[in-house]
Amino acid sequence: MARPYSMDLRDRVVAAVARDGLSCHAAAGCFGVAVSSAVKWMQRYRRTGTAAPGQMGGHRPRAIVGAHRQWLIGRCQGGDFTLRGLVAELAERGR
Repeated sequence: MARPYSMDLRDRVVAAVARDGLSCHAAAGCFGVAVSSAVKWMQRYRRTGTAAPGQMGGHRPRAIVGAHRQWLIGRCQGGDFTLRGLVAELAERGR
């Protein structure tokens, strides 16, 4: 998984734009980052007062929950099946 850029680099880019008057494009070129990164950091800085990265990762809820999950677990434990057969069973269930 990729890591966010350091706060030192983010702060230098933001300072170059906010204090020194460079454009995001020029600051990105000076510091060797993508223009889109400089633009996003400035947007975040203007919105929140800091260019700190947001949360990465976190909990993702299960895609299949409730009765559908229970049926699928039971069906998988019930024996062999093909994908076409599973699609047909789901169609019979109205899903």
